[in-house]
Amino acid sequence: MNLYAVRAIYLYEMARTGRTLFQSIVSPVISTSLYFIVFGAAIGSRINEIEGVDYGSFIVPGLIMLMLLTQSVTNAAFGIYFPRFVGTIYEILSAPVSPAEIVLGYVGAAATKSIILGSIILGTSWLFVPIHIAHPFWMVAFLILTAVSFSLFGFILGLWADNFEKLQIVPLLIITPLTFLGGTFYSTSVLPPFWRTVTLFNPLVYLISGFRWSFFDIADVHIQISVAVTLAFLVVCMAIVWWFFKTGYRLKN
Repeated sequence: MNLYAVRAIYLYEMARTGRTLFQSIVSPVISTSLYFIVFGAAIGSRINEIEGVDYGSFIVPGLIMLMLLTQSVTNAAFGIYFPRFVGTIYEILSAPVSPAEIVLGYVGAAATKSIILGSIILGTSWLFVPIHIAHPFWMVAFLILTAVSFSLFGFILGLWADNFEKLQIVPLLIITPLTFLGGTFYSTSVLPPFWRTVTLFNPLVYLISGFRWSFFDIADVHIQISVAVTLAFLVVCMAIVWWFFKTGYRLKN
């Protein structure tokens, strides 16, 4: 394992965050704070509780997941796509760096950025609503697993895309709508039976439900199923990344 190569890629990607601090950190935090104000204060004043939890507190895990999913995908996708776009990917491919080390560097940096953002937003939420974390270990576990899984997914997207439009289609038209429909602002238990069944086909329901369980000890689906779905998604993404490198699929433009 060439740890120097992993460290170089990782630090370069983290430094890019420092150069675009407003876009990478400030903007997502402000956007999430606006969700707190609109849904927590305006709408929350009309909804007392959901399953015994104050509505403003109830939406916190969903908002953290909304940011975590979109930022993980976007950071990892741009991280690997931009070197392909400008041609610097050849420098990495010609260096004594293995595919696993490239993935560790890029995905590790993207996941780290998302975890930092998630932590900032969690801290910010205490300014708006009271938060109690029932299962801290599982909260951290879901945070890390989700960040790594969707950073891998974003890495796959960055290898697949051949233009900037494709790079943004999945986060904007798939990830964000599925997150909103996955119980970010409501419990699926309030849905009619038919739509609740349909919602269970949305894989993000299991991630959001598991993360919310770690806060309030309530869940739309069993916690073991949430963990299994998260791990299965991680394994599938790892397999796809391995296939991309094995076949050399679009590593070069």
